[in-house]
Amino acid sequence: NLLICFCFPPQAFDKILIANRGEIACRVIKTCKKMGIQTVAVHSDVDSSAVHAKMADEAVCVGPAPTSKSYLNMDAIMDAIRATGAQAVHPGYGFLSENKEFAKRLSAEGVTFIGPDTHAIQAMGDKIESKLIAKAAKVNTIPGFDGVVKTAEEAVKIAQDIGYPVMIKASAGGGGKGMRIAWNDEETREGFRFSSQEAASSFGDDRLLIEKYIDNPRHIEIQVLADKHGNALWLNERECSIQRRNQKVVEEAPSTFLDPETRRAMGEQAVQLAKAVQYSSAGTVEFLVDSQKNFYFLEMNTRLQVEHPITECITGLDLVEQMIQVARGYRLQHKQEDIPINGWAIESRVYAEDPYKSFGLPSIGRLSQYQEPLNLSNVRVDSGIQEGSDISIYYDPMISKLVTYGATRAEALARMEDALDNYVIRGVTHNIPLLREIITHPRFISGDISTNFLPEVYPNGFKGHQLEADRRRELLASAAALYISAQLRSQRILVSSTPMKENHWELCVELGEGHHAVEVTKSGNVYTVEVDGGKVEVSGQWNLASTLLPLTINGTHRMLQCLSRGASGKIVLQYLGTSVAEGQEICVIEAMKMQNSLTAVKQAKVKSVHCKPGETVGEGDLLVELE
Repeated sequence: NLLICFCFPPQAFDKILIANRGEIACRVIKTCKKMGIQTVAVHSDVDSSAVHAKMADEAVCVGPAPTSKSYLNMDAIMDAIRATGAQAVHPGYGFLSENKEFAKRLSAEGVTFIGPDTHAIQAMGDKIESKLIAKAAKVNTIPGFDGVVKTAEEAVKIAQDIGYPVMIKASAGGGGKGMRIAWNDEETREGFRFSSQEAASSFGDDRLLIEKYIDNPRHIEIQVLADKHGNALWLNERECSIQRRNQKVVEEAPSTFLDPETRRAMGEQAVQLAKAVQYSSAGTVEFLVDSQKNFYFLEMNTRLQVEHPITECITGLDLVEQMIQVARGYRLQHKQEDIPINGWAIESRVYAEDPYKSFGLPSIGRLSQYQEPLNLSNVRVDSGIQEGSDISIYYDPMISKLVTYGATRAEALARMEDALDNYVIRGVTHNIPLLREIITHPRFISGDISTNFLPEVYPNGFKGHQLEADRRRELLASAAALYISAQLRSQRILVSSTPMKENHWELCVELGEGHHAVEVTKSGNVYTVEVDGGKVEVSGQWNLASTLLPLTINGTHRMLQCLSRGASGKIVLQYLGTSVAEGQEICVIEAMKMQNSLTAVKQAKVKSVHCKPGETVGEGDLLVELE
């Protein structure tokens, strides 16, 4: 007998189309350039001057601004592939990244989808089917109802059988959309309504499932990597418990909570699940972990995860490169014992959001000033914008992913604090004040976190940094020293022939509604300020033309930002007819495909309604008047 074996060499990609936009498109393009592969960007008409469109070797417009007519427009994207001769498509995350029909159409055209095959996308994309597969693969799962919930009343009955609290979520969902927690029958009915509407809007699939809600859990995920030859690895974990509205805000790798045994058990179960669906590419298996380190399968994302950079930092692997190599048919070049945990990495998601409103409601506008803190060591910024870019209503409000790395967690946190202080963003409201408060909070520093961190730490919402007495004196002293420095500079320019001899001043400084008497003396480049019974020494370069003002206050380095400077010399600093019942829903606003219910805070009468269903509204718009 003669055995004949055919060996097919790995496929070569000369050109890859990135079916996405923003920072993830830029991220993929960077790796393609490193590998010597040409790139094609797709863009909507409003994104024609976007960074990713300029960064690629070619760019093709695929439609107008709405995502359904551009980045989700399969026909237009397929036309772009044919026109440019791209041999493969990287979908990034979101949009078509987990759409099995898109993967099928690519395969039919002989174009490689840089991701798993359609079977894995189908199996893991459906939360009901994925839970059944996970059970069969001996992966720990959350108790719940495995079928599709069809009506609100059926949802109530199932919730009563499981026992409150329960989680209602979209079967085809992800990213926190189509997800609600219910603690009683009424919240179950309301949650069913909102979740089904969000699921239909975001995924075109309004099927829902219900499972037991694990109260006060951690959200920890395992990065997996598998090839087409049956090899699979787990690349350690990412701690993703800091969330608002079930969407991640700060992530880190590794987790402070896992011991080596739990890490290994979670990693091995993640690999079991990947192998059960013959997975090939980078993917993420998400778990909920309780206080006793019991862990339960949540879902598998069959794509590159937003927070993948922190895994790259601690393992040294380029996950986009690994995805491309796997798609080309290469075997994994690493064994499980080769995967290290080197140091610590933290990621802060910088959003154009108002953190003082429900921990972050989207803000739109043009970036009038934009400066990333890349002058600092061990800082990585994944972004797809630049000064002058527009943050639009049509797309996710993420500005960037700010990543810092250190040999220890303390080092990575210190670098993150510096990076946030040195990050200049003007023109839109952003969430840097909230990010800074999170990473400097004692509970976060100690690792005492859960998915309930934000509502527990800020039960009345985020109000900004609350100044202690010492910090208040530092701010008052800095303002006084800066004011005197500005006055001296003006006098040197206006009366250059008469040098100033004065070195003692008495001022009144306003902070909020308070007035503070201040005495300032100057010796060389150091200002000594007496205020509120204390003495503060302030020194610095006093470059009043700079947005960033590095100061030394009582021997400690501080970074102030100049938010605005008026022509008059004013400087703004940042130290870093139907009656309704109370609680009754008045209207529902959809923002970035998330539905937000607005309710009456007291019993009142509707005087007038200033909006219509389906109308686009902006921040500060008057919607409903009550009397």
